[in-house]
Amino acid sequence: MKVDLLIAEIGSTTTLVNAFDKINTKSPDFIGQGFAPTSVLEGDVTVGLKGAISDLEEKINIDKLDYKEFMATSSAAGGLKMTVHGLVKDMTVKAAEEAALGAGAVIKQVTAGRLRDFQLEELRQIQPNIILLAGGVDYGEEDVILYNAKKLSSLDIDVPFIYAGNKVLQQEVKQIFEDREKHIIVAENVYPEIDTLNIEETRSIIHDVFAKHIVRAPGMSKIKPMLSINMMPTPGAVMKASQLLKKDIGNLVTIDVGGATTDVHSVTEDSLNVKELLISPEPEAKRTVEGDLGVYLNAPYVFEMIEDNVGLEKREDLAPIPRDEEEERYIFHLAKKAALTAIERHCGKYRDLYGPSGRTTVAEGKDLTAVKWVIGTGGALTRLKRGKEILEEVKDVNKKALFPPQTAEALIDNHYIMASMGLMSRKYPQIALKLLKQSLDFKN
Repeated sequence: MKVDLLIAEIGSTTTLVNAFDKINTKSPDFIGQGFAPTSVLEGDVTVGLKGAISDLEEKINIDKLDYKEFMATSSAAGGLKMTVHGLVKDMTVKAAEEAALGAGAVIKQVTAGRLRDFQLEELRQIQPNIILLAGGVDYGEEDVILYNAKKLSSLDIDVPFIYAGNKVLQQEVKQIFEDREKHIIVAENVYPEIDTLNIEETRSIIHDVFAKHIVRAPGMSKIKPMLSINMMPTPGAVMKASQLLKKDIGNLVTIDVGGATTDVHSVTEDSLNVKELLISPEPEAKRTVEGDLGVYLNAPYVFEMIEDNVGLEKREDLAPIPRDEEEERYIFHLAKKAALTAIERHCGKYRDLYGPSGRTTVAEGKDLTAVKWVIGTGGALTRLKRGKEILEEVKDVNKKALFPPQTAEALIDNHYIMASMGLMSRKYPQIALKLLKQSLDFKN
């Protein structure tokens, strides 16, 4: 059997493949999905890829699956590791973080102001895949940025650097890195003026750098020649799908509960009531990643967070994919706790300030009160029979926080293809949107 397109998602714990056909017609088909454990530890991710294809062949009852095009996302081997260096924590540093996280990065270090020797040593130990330098509004601070550029360019680390700070210094910063024979890419300032975020270009550059330089998991070099378009970080592809969907159906938040992390992607405008109270800007598209909330690699930690443990006994023998109803019930409670905790960390809050004129209520952080749709994706939520029940519980949980309202509708990515659709949308946006809405069982 030959299909038009095969898309692989090479994750930290599981590799899956999705097969699609008739993608150049008005009625594209989702053929099926195969799973296998990711094989990074075996020294070759293609072992897991072949296992997932074999699983798919068995599920759709064919001897051999061929395909015209192949695409892939990846978060294997720790994902896309970045460090972010800015000027003021609540301004340029925050803007740089938003750009990196939205692109699907795992941020391992954040610094504000002049880089210290101990921070540079920590950076060496991290060995990031990309280093992002920001700082200063346009025509603002210069000295600290130049100091940091010289410090970073002197590191004995052969990775791409991105500069997205004060535009006055673009040529000077570029020259500093090029004099040290470092690969430097210059982007628009992520914080060009006070209370203004400008992060989309930097996100796009991070995607491109990842595709060209970063895919280093063992065996990944065998996969790159197979690709019809550049590989993306899996979380970045989920964000891309969320943005595609938001343009069509309105404000939404996507919760992705995985084996290693729980990610929340919100693509929403502020409600009018909250907008008047916000004290700092937030991007329309925001991602947070909770590295302590995976339901496989971090299952013991999440279990300890569950109040009264709901009659569960701690287990040490979980499989990446539940093997029976008892294990599925256990993972349901882990996924529920992970989702609730992650959305609580993601959303903003109301805060009271006290001054000479008395108490003033302000809002800070991401406003989810205008969200219309709460979407569940990831291995846990899409494969659990009660995944939608979890999503219903993340709405309006705390009146002091900016949670999605009770009127928001819960949708499950039933085919577990959201990341694949984000990647597909780079070449086939309308087909990706149609398949994604089918997976969500979207009726409106």
